[in-house]
Amino acid sequence: MAFHQRSAAALDYLSCRYGRSRLLFRGPSRSLDRPFVAFLGGSETYGKFVPTPFPALCETATGRVSVNLGAMQAGPDVWLNDPAVLDVAARAAVTVVQIPGAVNLTNRLYSVHPRRNDRFLRASPLLQSLYREVDFTEFSFVRHMLGSLRAASPDKFGVLAEELRQAWQGRMKTVLSRLPGVKVLLWVGSAAPPAAGQALVPEGDAPLVDRAMIDAIRRHANEYVEVVTSPFARAQGTAGMVFDSSEEAAARGLPGPAAHAEIAGALAPVLRGLG
Repeated sequence: MAFHQRSAAALDYLSCRYGRSRLLFRGPSRSLDRPFVAFLGGSETYGKFVPTPFPALCETATGRVSVNLGAMQAGPDVWLNDPAVLDVAARAAVTVVQIPGAVNLTNRLYSVHPRRNDRFLRASPLLQSLYREVDFTEFSFVRHMLGSLRAASPDKFGVLAEELRQAWQGRMKTVLSRLPGVKVLLWVGSAAPPAAGQALVPEGDAPLVDRAMIDAIRRHANEYVEVVTSPFARAQGTAGMVFDSSEEAAARGLPGPAAHAEIAGALAPVLRGLG
């Protein structure tokens, strides 16, 4: 049954804070005084529009307390700019880190908002020099900007993409190094990570991230779980999701309850066998 005609207010995210973090996380709030599993990630981990996201499903399946630290459009900059987030994750027995895309992060060419990493702030003089013909004041969102830059010059975009890949690898290694417990890297997508050099567009499940980049950070984690959602889950569309009619386009771009069930089904056996 689809709920796309219902008000988004019908879905209570039970927003809560942990420690001194400035971010609001999806609840219910969990005690940090006993062993728990932390989930770092973006919109998928948060479970936007989904009544029961995969961290909560993992808690039910494993009996292990799950702390959902997912944040909308989050990338490594969210975690590194808000030390309280990593402080909480560092206390976890196990931390699941959803692999983010490589576009929503500050780098030598442009800056993003420290908490809403999808928001474009400014282009560096280096990027302005590379794209002299582009008026960067026209952009508010990173993906819009990158799509326009790729259309303007695929060759120049290749230079930009390489900068983002290098920045992403460095940032992800830093995140993982600050988590002393057991770490699980999680890929969630409608397809497997592309081969090296094939992630050439600023769209998709984890934009610009390819298999080689994941391999470069895997040695900093204990486990790697790759979830490619099934054709059945993808065919469900927005069935079971709760959102306002004005948010239907956003909902269609996110995994629904069937996909979350598949993610939890892949993670739960791994979590049962860890720390």
